[in-house]
Amino acid sequence: MMMRVTNRAKDIARCLELAILLEASAPKPGNVSVTTNFEKTSYTDFLASAVATASSFETAAKRGISVSQGKIGLADVGVGRLIRKCISDINAWQHGGNTLLGTIILLFPIAVASGMATTTNNLEMLRKNLKLIVKSTTPRDAVNMYAAIDLANPGGLGKAPNLDINDPDSVNIILHDQISLYKVFEIAEKYDSVCSEWVNNYPITFDLAYPSLTKKLQNKNDPNTATVQTFLEVLAKVPDTFITRKAGIEKSREISTKAKRILNLGGTETPQGKKSLNDFDQELRRSSNLLNPGTTADIIAAALALCVLNGYRP
Repeated sequence: MMMRVTNRAKDIARCLELAILLEASAPKPGNVSVTTNFEKTSYTDFLASAVATASSFETAAKRGISVSQGKIGLADVGVGRLIRKCISDINAWQHGGNTLLGTIILLFPIAVASGMATTTNNLEMLRKNLKLIVKSTTPRDAVNMYAAIDLANPGGLGKAPNLDINDPDSVNIILHDQISLYKVFEIAEKYDSVCSEWVNNYPITFDLAYPSLTKKLQNKNDPNTATVQTFLEVLAKVPDTFITRKAGIEKSREISTKAKRILNLGGTETPQGKKSLNDFDQELRRSSNLLNPGTTADIIAAALALCVLNGYRP
């Protein structure tokens, strides 16, 4: 029995690790990929980061299995602590700074939910489990999440109106008022799509990105093309909140409009679309990557995780 649990948890962890590698490798505009690096963060930093996630993903999946067996309760999973441990491992394996914080925040509930489900390809059950997991988070999860964010030290956080990560009183307020991680993300969802995915049961991931990726992978089985095209589709419909926090809502909407124009030109499927995509990539990389659509990339990684959990193999 223990061997079956271990093997199942390892398989889930491998699926999520592969999703990170596929997302990082695709030449998405304005992001690090196999063909382009940032000044301080390289593609190899992402490869090392993906490898560093494996043990924490496996632990998360095992805890999901334990929940399904009635050995622990949902509130005992400790999502916040798992994320904190994973970010610490990532920092130990590379020196490129924050590589995967948003992706990790999205993927850990998926890891637990996959462990809880009877099979990894039952996405309806997985999504129901996700809702249960995030709603069962605790104030201690929130405190650990703040510590994880501090460890990752991401840029472009901006200043939150309530419970700001840079305010030393925030943790004390969370513990005193017993504010769960779910409630913290409810506050943040208006200005962060990763938090919005958590509290609204992953609508962009499940309802927009995953169906698009699935169709494109079935048609061509080219993960890079499928990932870039889906990335453009999501960006065209959902302004990137990472850009919004750094450059304002008007700029993020402008970037979304340009992504839509590229799709109308054929995206990666036509010479004109490819040229427009290359120009777009160069524009996003100016001014020290000010216009990096990083949150969109995080959501694409989560959608790729669903594809791999549902049986996709390159």
